[in-house]
Amino acid sequence: MTVPRIWAGVDIGKEHHHCVVIDASGGRLLSRRVLNDESALLELIRDVLALDDDALWAVDVNHGAAALLIGLLVSGDQPVAYLTGLAVHRASGTYRGEGKTDAKDAFVIADQARMRKDLGLLRPGDDIAVDVRTLTTRRTDVVADRTRQINRLRAQLLEVCPALERVLDLTNQGPVLLLTGYQTPAAIRQAGAKRVETWLRHRKVRGAGTLTTAVMQAAQAQHAVLPGEKLAAAMVARLAKGVIALDQEIAELDALIEARFREHPHAAVILSLPGMGKLLGAEFLAATGGDMDAFGTADRLAGYAGLAPAPRDSGRVSGNLRRPRRFHRGLLRAFYLSSFASLKSCPASKAFYQRKRAEGKGHKQALLALSRRRVNVLWAMIRDGQSYHLSPPVTAAA
Repeated sequence: MTVPRIWAGVDIGKEHHHCVVIDASGGRLLSRRVLNDESALLELIRDVLALDDDALWAVDVNHGAAALLIGLLVSGDQPVAYLTGLAVHRASGTYRGEGKTDAKDAFVIADQARMRKDLGLLRPGDDIAVDVRTLTTRRTDVVADRTRQINRLRAQLLEVCPALERVLDLTNQGPVLLLTGYQTPAAIRQAGAKRVETWLRHRKVRGAGTLTTAVMQAAQAQHAVLPGEKLAAAMVARLAKGVIALDQEIAELDALIEARFREHPHAAVILSLPGMGKLLGAEFLAATGGDMDAFGTADRLAGYAGLAPAPRDSGRVSGNLRRPRRFHRGLLRAFYLSSFASLKSCPASKAFYQRKRAEGKGHKQALLALSRRRVNVLWAMIRDGQSYHLSPPVTAAA
């Protein structure tokens, strides 16, 4: 990339951004607070390009409130660099003055973009990758909501019947569905085992007989009626219905993710890697955009996933390696879980894992080593457009 003649740093805000433009000597050419609105942002872009059409834009946020500005810049073929908020915060301490303003932050962003040559340019990705990123992000939020809802349900059920809370695995749909109809020991005893089991079978609950036996035993263990039990039971039913609703939304999101992911040109290649299912493949696509040119090498992709150790040497201490502090945790999750799943279906992965365990590595270390190896494999597969296949064994000549 050629050296630009001006640098435009933008401190991103929810309603307003602040833009500072500097020249090669660091002198300010423009400083403006601008509304996060299309017409205002387009006017800002025109005014900056009127100063010089060879500009590099830099932002401290790459999503959310910055989406409109980045979209307008990318559509106008303007290069956009990204500095993390932590990097801007640390750099601000090296500038004169202790005050913090949007204008100062924007100047720091522009000045850092001017001095640093290691900043990568933002690549928003194609429409499919952006859609998959939106869907997988929403799914992560809903799964977290479901976990919180289950924890609330457990806490509320403890106020009704601790024995019932102990026997019910609320991560499964059957026990949660049971609580929408029966919440108290008295109600379960009154209904009887036959009616409860029939009620569950009509709703196609797996293991209805086993579940009925467990809840009947729990109901027989408590005959005391606790204060506020009626209202608490109503809350249990409401929370259980909330968990079921979240389960339905997760199922709908899974279907949307799979359908959109399969439309990507690299989907078949990604899915051919053992252990890389539809959801993990979609998470890989969401994290990388599917464009390996953005990373340049497989080593950079591994570093982005936190699978390439960074040196931590000082003084006489040398040779120390640690995981980098800045990496994409979603991408690491996709490689780690797919590596674990591949142990059951891929002889090559299993052999590599066992070799690392024989070298003295623990389970987690061996899986991380396997994940690093699979980064190279997936990189080469996407680069060559070839699906995964086991190499034939090499036999000695007769």
